[in-house]
Amino acid sequence: MGKLFKHLSQNDRIKMETMLNSGHKVVEVAEYLHVHRSTIYREIKRGEYTHRNSDYTEETRYSSDLGQKNHDWNAQGKGRNIKIGNDRPLAEYIEGKIIEDKYSPEAALAAAAESGIEFTTSISVRTLYRYIDKGIFLKLTNKDLPVKGKRKKHNKRVRVQKRASAGESIENRPDEVKDREIFGHWEMDTVYSGKKKSTVALLVLTERKTRNENIIMVPDRRAETTVQAINALERKLGAEKFGIIYKSITVDNGSEFALADQLEQSCITGDKRTKVYYCHPYSSWERGSNENVNGMIRRRHPKGTDFSKVTAEEIAATENWINSYPRKIFGYKSAGTMFRECLRELGLTA
Repeated sequence: MGKLFKHLSQNDRIKMETMLNSGHKVVEVAEYLHVHRSTIYREIKRGEYTHRNSDYTEETRYSSDLGQKNHDWNAQGKGRNIKIGNDRPLAEYIEGKIIEDKYSPEAALAAAAESGIEFTTSISVRTLYRYIDKGIFLKLTNKDLPVKGKRKKHNKRVRVQKRASAGESIENRPDEVKDREIFGHWEMDTVYSGKKKSTVALLVLTERKTRNENIIMVPDRRAETTVQAINALERKLGAEKFGIIYKSITVDNGSEFALADQLEQSCITGDKRTKVYYCHPYSSWERGSNENVNGMIRRRHPKGTDFSKVTAEEIAATENWINSYPRKIFGYKSAGTMFRECLRELGLTA
């Protein structure tokens, strides 16, 4: 009776690796596993890798883990007409971008196109979502995708405010700010630690035209602390540069933004450095850019995070990730790229 042409199990692969590393010949391994020797040869090709010895010589070896991984990958595509099944590097690139870098499928494909890597195939966003939904990938599942919130319908009814705004209403904000035509108009908000945790929070500023993000860690959400953070930003940039980049700042009616006069006054010259506008109460949609970016921050620092346990380096990495993220609205250019382009047009550097 001839040898069987059967599929190897994971245990078979482990036994095979042990025997080959012990010096057994292919024929002996095939006899032991009750398979044809051609099955062993195919499996060796599937799981072979280059091993470097301690004397820096190299030899080709078989890995049961690699063999099983490649078998599982090939099995995913059996019986399915999937383009990505023929381009494993693209699949692994997409998995890395979505799982590790927290990219959306759209952003992952855009990054792949801009990476300079020559993949053998390309797929659409719609196809990628379908592959993820059907479980085509080895690691990537729907659980790894950014959570999509339900888009709220805004009837734009303005509630009566129980207390007066600290400064000027958003109703008096120029149309050029609303239309995002002019660079230098910002939205500001705070992202804070979970309940019953520390008072440490993030002061988040979003430039409306470019969506560029500036995240400042603050010890608390007191109005005085917010003023100190803006003062530090002005000192870092200088009064003239600050005035060009931060023409206006739109905030909500939170107590941390109550000191409008001090937010607007330069700590260097004493002159007016910016203009602060206040949204209507309960109208977070009037700071749509802020709200969108806050959602991105929560991808890396979920609700309940104690920011006193997050390092400044981690916050800087989050800011860089947001500003490097491909944006569909800009043809998949990043907010950081758009921001730097605007600065160059003004003769400024980042």
